[in-house]
Amino acid sequence: MGLIDCIVLFGFIICLILLGLYKSKKNILESTYLVADRKTNLFSLVATLVMTEFNSATLIAFSSLGYLMGKKALFFPLIFLIGLLFYAIVVAKKWKNFNGLSVAGFFTSRYGKFLGKIASFLLLLSMVGFTSSYVKSLTLLFSEIIDVNFWTLSLGIICIILLMCLREGLVSIIRTDILSFLLILVVFPAIVFFATKAKIVAIVNMDNLNANFSYQFLISLIVLTMFTYILAPWYGQKIFAAKNEKTAYLSVIFSAAFVFIFYSLAVYTTYLLKQKGYTLLNPEKAYPVAINTFLPIGLKGLSFALLFAISATTLTGVYSAMSAMVIADFLKEKKKAFQSKILTVFFALLSFVLANVLIDKIFNKMILANIPVAALSFALIAGFYWEKASKIGAYISVVVGLLVGSISYIIFKEEGMYTWYWAIYGISFIFLSGIVGSLLFPDKQKALATL
Repeated sequence: MGLIDCIVLFGFIICLILLGLYKSKKNILESTYLVADRKTNLFSLVATLVMTEFNSATLIAFSSLGYLMGKKALFFPLIFLIGLLFYAIVVAKKWKNFNGLSVAGFFTSRYGKFLGKIASFLLLLSMVGFTSSYVKSLTLLFSEIIDVNFWTLSLGIICIILLMCLREGLVSIIRTDILSFLLILVVFPAIVFFATKAKIVAIVNMDNLNANFSYQFLISLIVLTMFTYILAPWYGQKIFAAKNEKTAYLSVIFSAAFVFIFYSLAVYTTYLLKQKGYTLLNPEKAYPVAINTFLPIGLKGLSFALLFAISATTLTGVYSAMSAMVIADFLKEKKKAFQSKILTVFFALLSFVLANVLIDKIFNKMILANIPVAALSFALIAGFYWEKASKIGAYISVVVGLLVGSISYIIFKEEGMYTWYWAIYGISFIFLSGIVGSLLFPDKQKALATL
């Protein structure tokens, strides 16, 4: 990158830091820090939901598919369109009506403290996997333009992210999300525009790319997204921050559309990179290479700054949700936000270490981290909609969910497309076992009430 692009890049990051450090209140209450006083309006909620979902890990994964699979990869953004619409219809209003501090709190209120703590532990375990993948993907993106040690680069990124969110928590996060959302509305279409105008450097047979596409893989990810996003703590926390149920419902519908459009633009950009004849050894670098290759001076630096903001805002949202979950399910909410800040720093440093030690293939590890989340899907939906759902039925469904997800991975692995067996058979077994368990072992109080 040239001097002008570097100035634009680091200038924008400094703006994000200053925006995060801006303090509108002298004393931040923990309720403000974690759920923004539950007064978030529709536009602000749409912006923060979009930027929470739109992250560099999925961006890298999806854009690499555009390079590997061609136009058929444009089907993959449907995963989030369908998954988030399912969220809006099935649980958005239910979550706002519950209006807790943590999504795991619902399991406590519906099935008892022990299952609530199990749910919280499983969701925290998944979020540790997600955040580690996000840190790895963001470091991978910036390793393209900053030639420093991987550990050093990822630590620097974590420090900047903490500066963005640590002072006012969710209030700071929403503030930076709005800026990033407005910017992405302009920058992503511009990237596609310049990619279409770029010259062809080599002739490529694009027909061969279709062989890499699998409808089974696509369908399995749609099903898994439907039954895992309904439990997403980072979405739940922001739904709790909505000012009312209508705002919660509409915000998820609008965010589904925007997320679908943004990922589609990214996939199409890397498809154009392949079509123009650019050869890459690592397809996961397709999108940053496209930015470096196609964009003019100034816009290149702004685009990399936006990529940083995309993942940074996702990470801040998940860190905040993790802190809220620990406080709600294992500690106690206090008047001031000091313990929330300590937890946020802890989870940030944990993701930094694991990103460098455990994460190799980003997309695969993100999918794998959903096993504990999917295991809770019956207990959640039945808890909202079926009065006969029992405590034992919920326990059975969770155990079955953990087993079928893990066994599918152990037996079939990525090469055998374990996601198909996990999604199609595993989700069915989770619900079937929960239904049978609830009917065979009803809760005592409910059973007595029917006599």
